[in-house]
Amino acid sequence: MNHIIGPSATNLATPSATNSGLEVKWLTVDEESAGQRLDNFLIRHLKGVPKTHVYRIIRSGEVRVNKGRASADTRIENGDVVRLPPVRISDRVAEKAAKPAPGREFPLLLEDDALMAIDKPAGVAVHGGSGVSFGVIEQLRQARPLAKTLELVHRLDRETSGILLVAKKRSALKHVQDQFRERETGKTYLALVQGAWPEKLKVIDIALHKYLLPDGERRVKVTSNDDPDGMRSITLVKVTERLLGCTLLEVTIKTGRTHQIRVHLASQGHPIAGDDKYGDFEWNKSLNKQGLKRMFLHAWRLQFTHPVSGKRVELKSPLPAELQLYVNHVKPKPTPTPI
Repeated sequence: MNHIIGPSATNLATPSATNSGLEVKWLTVDEESAGQRLDNFLIRHLKGVPKTHVYRIIRSGEVRVNKGRASADTRIENGDVVRLPPVRISDRVAEKAAKPAPGREFPLLLEDDALMAIDKPAGVAVHGGSGVSFGVIEQLRQARPLAKTLELVHRLDRETSGILLVAKKRSALKHVQDQFRERETGKTYLALVQGAWPEKLKVIDIALHKYLLPDGERRVKVTSNDDPDGMRSITLVKVTERLLGCTLLEVTIKTGRTHQIRVHLASQGHPIAGDDKYGDFEWNKSLNKQGLKRMFLHAWRLQFTHPVSGKRVELKSPLPAELQLYVNHVKPKPTPTPI
């Protein structure tokens, strides 16, 4: 069964919208949305509506800009009035709307009018999907209902902790995402790997290929750089501390591929501690008994150019207590000084 809703400019999938959804709605384009393609504007406002349906209502002429028909690639301008017809959402989306994510704030590393940087804990997805009903962004939106824009600038794996950027303006989102795309940001992680990492191994330049398991779970494997299905991936590695049976690394990624750090380090015979997808499962069991109950991968440092001030920003997130505790546990004991 489908539900018919008429979107509003603030919250499009509320129960009240479902009840009064037979009316056509109009949205006035603000300065933040000016210059955006019509299809992207609608996809952002019609959360929960399949993209195929968004394109269908554009093609059919049900969507109008200033009372005229428009194509998907039409650039909307400040002050334009966009007509939106009632749209259908699935039972699943309607149920999700009726049971929204609980509002939650996260520790802040930076916040101004354009951006916020949070210190994401491990075990929290950045967004809902793939069996996860909600993540950081949905919780933030619930906690800040008056915020006009809250969008993820980039992503972190669910089990990875550390710095996560959220844009509070569309202009800031585009500006910083362009920096990520052009490799103008600096992203450095702290990772604890099995064994003694070779001092001379400082650059990993190996292509990665994404694939799906039979159950639909996404996985990544290394492949040759001339593989047409492979994506060139570059990881820089620096030894921070040599510990008992493991090594603490600073890992800087020059490309932002899915599971890049996890797969690159494991491909060299040094998997990340606690990695349940690409790690050493027997080692992980012993780590769990020693108190390390999560993957040891932490987004430690992020450098980027601020979209408003133009100044270079460097953020750092200290190791979470549970990771620092394990590092202390595996530190080599100091050699007694002879008397």
